[in-house]
Amino acid sequence: MKFLVSFIIGLLASTLIAECMTPSVISANSYSTSSYSTSWIGNSFSGGSKWVQNHIDGMYVAADGTVYTNSEWDEGGREAGIYKDGDVIGSASAIHGWGRLGGTSVTANSKYIYVAMQQGAGGKPGEDYPPSGTTWYTVRRYNLSGEPAQFSGGRGYDKSMLIVSTSSQIAGLANAGSELYVSDFAGNRIRVYNSDTMQDLRSWSVSGPQQIAVDRKGELWVIQKDGKSPKILHYSKTGTQLSGQITGIDATALAVDNQGRLLVAANGPSQQVLIYNITKKPTLVGTFGNKGGIYSGKRGEVGNLKFYGITGLGTDSAGNIYVNSNGFNNSGTDLRKFSPSGVTQWQLRGLEFVDNADADPTTDGVDVFTKEEHFVIDYTKTRGQEWIYKAYTLDKFRYPEDPRLHWSETSVFVRRIAGKRFLYLTDMQASHLAVFRFDGEIAVPCAILAKKHMAWPTNQPTSGKWIWRDSNGDGYIQSKEYESLGGDDDSIWGWEVDSKGDIWQASDSFIRHYRYQGADAHGSPIYSGAASEQISMPAPFNKLTRIKYFPAKDAMYLAGYTVTHPQTGNEWGIVGTEIVRYDNWSKKKKVRWRVSLPYEPTADPMLIIKAMDVAGDRVFAVDSRKAQVYMYSATTGAFMSKLTPGPEVAKESGWIDIPYGLRAYRRANGEYVVFVEEDWKAKVIMYRVAS
Repeated sequence: MKFLVSFIIGLLASTLIAECMTPSVISANSYSTSSYSTSWIGNSFSGGSKWVQNHIDGMYVAADGTVYTNSEWDEGGREAGIYKDGDVIGSASAIHGWGRLGGTSVTANSKYIYVAMQQGAGGKPGEDYPPSGTTWYTVRRYNLSGEPAQFSGGRGYDKSMLIVSTSSQIAGLANAGSELYVSDFAGNRIRVYNSDTMQDLRSWSVSGPQQIAVDRKGELWVIQKDGKSPKILHYSKTGTQLSGQITGIDATALAVDNQGRLLVAANGPSQQVLIYNITKKPTLVGTFGNKGGIYSGKRGEVGNLKFYGITGLGTDSAGNIYVNSNGFNNSGTDLRKFSPSGVTQWQLRGLEFVDNADADPTTDGVDVFTKEEHFVIDYTKTRGQEWIYKAYTLDKFRYPEDPRLHWSETSVFVRRIAGKRFLYLTDMQASHLAVFRFDGEIAVPCAILAKKHMAWPTNQPTSGKWIWRDSNGDGYIQSKEYESLGGDDDSIWGWEVDSKGDIWQASDSFIRHYRYQGADAHGSPIYSGAASEQISMPAPFNKLTRIKYFPAKDAMYLAGYTVTHPQTGNEWGIVGTEIVRYDNWSKKKKVRWRVSLPYEPTADPMLIIKAMDVAGDRVFAVDSRKAQVYMYSATTGAFMSKLTPGPEVAKESGWIDIPYGLRAYRRANGEYVVFVEEDWKAKVIMYRVAS
């Protein structure tokens, strides 16, 4: 008891001294441990050897239900994944790096996997690589365990590649008997090879060939996309065009089921699988999935048979149906197996890539949003099992000018303003802040603040900063809805939306404050240059990079570089070298404390802070390379603890690539929930820190 009383008195005294003395720079020389655990959202597996790849561009399902996939890029190296029975079996190896990338098609037979991929220049002298400036688009052959399988005449450093083109991706692959069919999109040909020897057998002309399926008669069905209305064409195995083409469908994948029917992924507004009897003239005999997909029923709400952005389709010998939804603009993997009657057998998800999460501040951290997904969190569940995928918030067909379809959004701010939920997004370069209001589960684009002229939207002002506001509420961007704000300013990296809805910008030399002017009749927040102010950069900074303001406390947190701790490396887009808290910001701007951040830009790996946030009585900052989260007291600036990925996620994380790759929230019970970008294994890490 004496110790406890002495400790409390000492703590109070140190707090008073810290608040009254001239603030000094505090560094993280030592730290105490803190009770926390690591969890994650957005992936069916935690990491290590098991994770679901971040998206799927092509898919083939073998008779036994083994699923082979392909994608141009997976951060963890699973471009070509292998799945079965709801589990990760493996991947085709050695695609990731050394000039190699995946592709958009894949097929297999009883001996080999055939993966479309690309090989760039590089390698050691004497090895078989393309010359500088040339890319090979190849079919690479693998054995069924995922290791490259050489063949006579094979190219590449390990002699497992068949070069098809130097112009564009191989758009379709199919195997039948001893023959491998290849869509050479750039060459406008279907090419046929012996699947054992990989020798060229024959080819024929097809304009813009893509995915291929081979039916029971050995005849080919080929998706054609040549700039005209898409079609599905019908050919004999020797290249004679047959009757029975299918038109009027934005088809993205094909498969033939155990009854000999042709299954077509219709990726237009219907978002369904169309089923055709192809015994004679193709006849539509059924559909699979809810008409309208994710936008049927309650728009955006996830459902077992609600598809969205279909990129993969397959069947096995039992008639089970496999569908992968990629979302739109590569939102993430949502792979499902169904019984022939439509009952879900299993589903695998890898939903997050260059993404982070933020909590709705009015739901005690239960409702959590990433740039496109809405999750519901049950904090009583086992680590990694807390999340439920509730909704997909992007509506491609109602709002085709949604910035998420045109830009690579990454960082999310969720705010409640006058009781209404809003979503704010920015990208890896912090080039803009896009604002969304909610209509049910759908986030409707309603405003954009941009720091410079960009390639999109096409009708924006010809130069400089600008604001767009959806004044008529239709979600479309019209020329009359812009306000020009002067010249470009690439130095703006700091964005903040405070609890009142005000927007703050931090740049190299000043702060810009846009006051929230209420919402219009359509529910869109109103911002304008006329209702803004420019504030000079305060001491001790010589460059600002981040900003965080709390109106109720009139407390401002600024980050960047200072005279004491200047920038010495050539890094960009990071938090900087110091965080400073100011009290009584709107009047006196009194410095309460300064925190010196870890900063070793020349180290290997470099130690730099990429993202920060403030919640409750904590300041959190995460370093770029090791993804270590540094935790400080928001009251005194004292360093408290360090959070590192725990055994729940195999003690690993990818780099933090985005400027707002950390978000923090304090729940009513005092627990802190800290979300950190983890694009290596297609998820978001979620730390749970005891109060």
